[in-house]
Amino acid sequence: MHILKPAFAWPRDEALGFAARRGFGLVAASDTSGPRGSHVPFTLRREGERTVLTFHLTAANPLVQLADGRSFLVAVWGPDAYISNDWYATSDHVSTWLYEAVHLTGPAQRLARAANRGHGDDLLETFEERLAPKPPWSLATMEERKRETMLAAIVTIEMSVERVEGQRKLNQHKLDEDHVAVANRLAAADDAAGREIAGKLRALRPHLVYAPDVPAGGTDAAARARTYRW
Repeated sequence: MHILKPAFAWPRDEALGFAARRGFGLVAASDTSGPRGSHVPFTLRREGERTVLTFHLTAANPLVQLADGRSFLVAVWGPDAYISNDWYATSDHVSTWLYEAVHLTGPAQRLARAANRGHGDDLLETFEERLAPKPPWSLATMEERKRETMLAAIVTIEMSVERVEGQRKLNQHKLDEDHVAVANRLAAADDAAGREIAGKLRALRPHLVYAPDVPAGGTDAAARARTYRW
């Protein structure tokens, strides 16, 4: 990942924490046909000084055969928002995007079939606990033959994370008045991602005075309904 400005760089532990909380991203690697990628849920854990990312793919996925020790990339991202250049309080800015993203890179290896059940249990435990107070669902509740058939159809892959690149681009380098102006615009946005970015901007500089939240809808509705040509 190319860090645009030092102010946007995310410390390693914070970037890893973000990736672990998200638990979903794009895994990619290349073969002679070019890059290949799949969107996957994953778990992230520490083993002493080592950070391990574990995910699974269907056995037929071409990425499975690439997990032979070569380097994989897992890209994880959160909400993003477009910023128009005339939203700022001062002049001479350019339009841009605000976002949070983390790239994790390291060698990947296929695990033995026996690892599939443990990985499945870990994955479900990680995400089901976020749905509390709903009772967690587990593989143990599945009919045995169906569960074993499903587990036999996947391959668990473990990646040792060697490089962590995090970028948190949230107008950290802008003047207070520009920071407030953009946060206010996004807080009134019609899309949830824009409002979430607004909350992150406000959290970065809580001492500033922001406009009250405005109910979503109105000005962005027409833009949302517009037909876009590709």
